[in-house]
Amino acid sequence: MDHFHYVNGELHIEGVPASAIAEAHGSPVYVYSAQTFKDHCSVVRSAFSGLEPLICFSVKSCSNLAVLKLLVEQGCGLDVVSGGELYRALQAGAAPEKIVFAGVGKSREELTYAIDAGVFLFNAESEGELARIDEVARAAGKRVKAAVRVNPDVADADTHEKTSTGGRQTKFGVPLLRAEALFERNLYRHVDVVGIHVHLGSPIAATATYLAAIDKVEQLADRIEASGGKIEFINIGGGFPAHYRASEAREYCSLGEMGAAICDRLQGLKRRGKHFIIEPGRSISANAGILLTSVEYVKQGWERKIAIVDAGMNVLLRPTLYGASHAIWPASFGAFDGHWSALPGLGGTNDGEGFDAIDIVGPICETGDYFALGRAMPALDGGDLLAIFSCGAYGMSMASQYNSRGRPAEVMVEKDRQRLIRHRESYADLVAHELCGL
Repeated sequence: MDHFHYVNGELHIEGVPASAIAEAHGSPVYVYSAQTFKDHCSVVRSAFSGLEPLICFSVKSCSNLAVLKLLVEQGCGLDVVSGGELYRALQAGAAPEKIVFAGVGKSREELTYAIDAGVFLFNAESEGELARIDEVARAAGKRVKAAVRVNPDVADADTHEKTSTGGRQTKFGVPLLRAEALFERNLYRHVDVVGIHVHLGSPIAATATYLAAIDKVEQLADRIEASGGKIEFINIGGGFPAHYRASEAREYCSLGEMGAAICDRLQGLKRRGKHFIIEPGRSISANAGILLTSVEYVKQGWERKIAIVDAGMNVLLRPTLYGASHAIWPASFGAFDGHWSALPGLGGTNDGEGFDAIDIVGPICETGDYFALGRAMPALDGGDLLAIFSCGAYGMSMASQYNSRGRPAEVMVEKDRQRLIRHRESYADLVAHELCGL
């Protein structure tokens, strides 16, 4: 469900042509659809309505202030993993009582900032972190609430090893065998340990992976309460999938089906008065954003053509870092009308009549700087505008200035109006923090 479609062969974001955005703001440029964000919030809320959870959008997936403000206006809380993300959340107007602070290495400075701000809940990753939270809360003269992030040793076979966080070989959470002791009454004087948090990674497309973790969480909750501990909150994290290719909509269950199964499995805990938190990221943001990039050169390589575009791995890192495959297509394509996912040959190999196998690469001085290799594409020329789809999650939020290339602009589209929500970085921006050393 998104609002990127072709009209008379021209890609539109809601009611605005992609070409008009590139003309106004240059390329590369990230473009978001406000209506898609709103629709996806509604989908998530409906999918998990059986739990009535606090929905905390994962800021790390798409951290622009305008995006966060839009989601806050839709009723979302925010899931932050650093002091900087907390600052963004507060700047975007999020209520502290709807902010959950996660993250594996919280500093004293970050904890002090969060406690002073009055965040709702800490997701604590270790015994040492709980002791530090207790120490900082005591110094601040406050009492705070925390959930223990447990590592259930449940991994999803289809999740990339770099984004799978629920297995015993990862750095995340407290092993189940050690977690129970952290709920002992009066263990901490300024921290109420009243929640269990689990996050398995992202994306998790198999409902069975969540259910396996929930079984272990429920067993842990039973043991804790049998020993006199108290559990108020169950936070099942996020990682809910987004469809990056049209085929995934057929191969995987829908978010509604996944949510219904999870809600059904958790009804026993709900009847016992537990409250729930979820932390969706890409399921809301991935298909709400695209990257527009222009072809600089097309040249003949040893085996196939190479299209060099003005975006690089510094702008979109996912293909290089994770081997991620994004749909890519010209923003202008003949007389095609309809949703982008129905374009011929999209995302496949050279299986379309009249298409070329083309490497789509960036300008960065790294062999790994590519967006697609051997991708079936129409003939391309210098100056052509391409759309890289499903870039709203972990796109701009992972962008860098590598090779001293400025990060791109960001634009929000709502109906027939486009609005700049981040300026393109200039050469002066690249050195602004270094002038003190001259």
